[in-house]
Amino acid sequence: MRAYYFDNVPCDQRLAHEPVPSRPVSADTLAQMGVLTWHIPVAGYEDKVDEVARERGYKNRDTINVSREGMGEAYEAKIRGFFEEHMHEDEEIRYILSGSGFFDVRETPSDAWIRVAVQPGDLLVLPAGIYHRFTLDERDNIKALRLFQDEPKWIPHARSSATDINDHRVGYLRAIGVGA
Repeated sequence: MRAYYFDNVPCDQRLAHEPVPSRPVSADTLAQMGVLTWHIPVAGYEDKVDEVARERGYKNRDTINVSREGMGEAYEAKIRGFFEEHMHEDEEIRYILSGSGFFDVRETPSDAWIRVAVQPGDLLVLPAGIYHRFTLDERDNIKALRLFQDEPKWIPHARSSATDINDHRVGYLRAIGVGA
């Protein structure tokens, strides 16, 4: 998994958007933001992913295939929705089975975007309350195992003044040492 500051150049969101020279972001910096990462090879991944799931209390899972073939007519609308800045009131957990894409997370308090490039074997945990977005890369497909602490749900809350004071957002900011 590679992470770096997003270049903010207005063009296709599916491009790498890596500045020259690159501005890499370490796993330690991501961890300080509450973003956790693992690399677990896809061959024989089940036991290791199950171990992480037990340790972190993930009880449910499903698989999502984000591609034109996998989503049909809903594809374009879903891709646009995934790339709108939002937060969730639950952790977002993804283990990449095939394909590749990008999760962008907001660094706080700088408000800069950090792009996390994911590929098969990457396990990513975004904390509840972090502003983020997702897009495919130019290959236009990703298959991911989604893990959930409780019943599967995926409710995005678009960034707004209301989400800025959402209990999960405020709790996230406290957890990373920002704000009151």
